[in-house]
Amino acid sequence: MWSTRHGQCGQIGNQAAAIGEGFATGISNGVDLGTLWNAIKESVGDSFVVRHDAPSIFAGHYDPSFSLDLCLKDLGLITELSQSVNAELPMTSAAVHAFTLASERYGASAAELHVAKRIEDDAQISMRLEGDWTPPWEK
Repeated sequence: MWSTRHGQCGQIGNQAAAIGEGFATGISNGVDLGTLWNAIKESVGDSFVVRHDAPSIFAGHYDPSFSLDLCLKDLGLITELSQSVNAELPMTSAAVHAFTLASERYGASAAELHVAKRIEDDAQISMRLEGDWTPPWEK
């Protein structure tokens, strides 16, 4: 049974991985993480997901409220449903690949934002940013 949550997981999955890629690309090229964060918030890259997920990455807890295995389950459902589309859907495939890599490394029960942690670890950079990053579930 389809629900809007399945579509949201696909969108969120791509955004979570893109946040990690964007931060890693900027940091690796000498851009200060605070500057990146401000630029994203003041651009078309801003979204609810960015404002929810980036602080969880900055704090280093990666938001344990949703696990990699749940993301992969929902992405599997999206993949099944996408069979009725007569077009290639590369973003879904990319999200499945990114979350599979993170799950293989950190375990299926790890927090969903470990998709960004994998990039951080591979690039040997830190995505910690000073600030009061109160977890969303404590607000």
